[in-house]
Amino acid sequence: MNIKMDKLSLHFGNHKALEDITFELNEKKIYGLLGRNGAGKTSLLSIIASFREPTSGLLTINGEVPFENSKIMQQVAFLYDKDYKDESDNIIKMLQGVQRYRPNFDMEYAEYLIQRFKLDTKKPINKLSKGMQSTVNVIIGLASRTPLTIFDEVYLGMDAPARDTFYKELLKDQESHPRIIILSTHLVSEMDYLFDEVILIKSGKFLLQEDYDSLTSKGVRITGDQELVEELVQTKVQLNEEQLGNTKSVMIYGELTNHERKMAMDQGLDLGPVSLHDLFIHLTEEENVDEKLS
Repeated sequence: MNIKMDKLSLHFGNHKALEDITFELNEKKIYGLLGRNGAGKTSLLSIIASFREPTSGLLTINGEVPFENSKIMQQVAFLYDKDYKDESDNIIKMLQGVQRYRPNFDMEYAEYLIQRFKLDTKKPINKLSKGMQSTVNVIIGLASRTPLTIFDEVYLGMDAPARDTFYKELLKDQESHPRIIILSTHLVSEMDYLFDEVILIKSGKFLLQEDYDSLTSKGVRITGDQELVEELVQTKVQLNEEQLGNTKSVMIYGELTNHERKMAMDQGLDLGPVSLHDLFIHLTEEENVDEKLS
């Protein structure tokens, strides 16, 4: 499956929710879509899922415009924090209804997940707790096995053990039934190990798309004598700095050459890794970081 966005924009009056978003998804991977509150994550995902049309620009899925295209939309599942207050069916009846519109839906797997999450099959959906309703969304997304599956902060309300079960089942099912999965989340430090690739947006604009290992390898924390640290980082993208006396610690984004690494170690500087969580915080906090990264 190919998902391609070309200068995608979404405006609400004078408010620009998205502006000139361009990137492409081709491989059957788990993509982490990261951005701060109001960055435009849900707006972007709702366009990909054909819940709304872009103001300008073009979205294609397998070369076709997906909006009101039933053939394409059967292959896309968009799971989000849904209000089930009017849903009086129990989970089995609800899943049977979903199955009619999802050609890849696996009811046997869905029933396994119901047992795995210990859901009450007799209660109406609207009588389940918020966390259990979120789990229903997880089950729909996993069991539908659509070529493009989108989870937009679907874990809201789930407790830590339930989220852990979700992550394990997600990885297990992705291994046996690979597809394109997009995870939008704020729980970066908890979920980063799930991501094959990371997409970062800031204030409605595309910031970067990169393989997880490649991205995290570019974050380096350099600590040591102030003058030596400042000399080493002067040409680098600096995301954060801390200082205590003559000891300075600077977080940079950008790979160090072998020569720079050797020189740093010879000078007694400490080179430490930077987590995706820290990169996310500082890349989305830094002013004009998009210009520095380009």
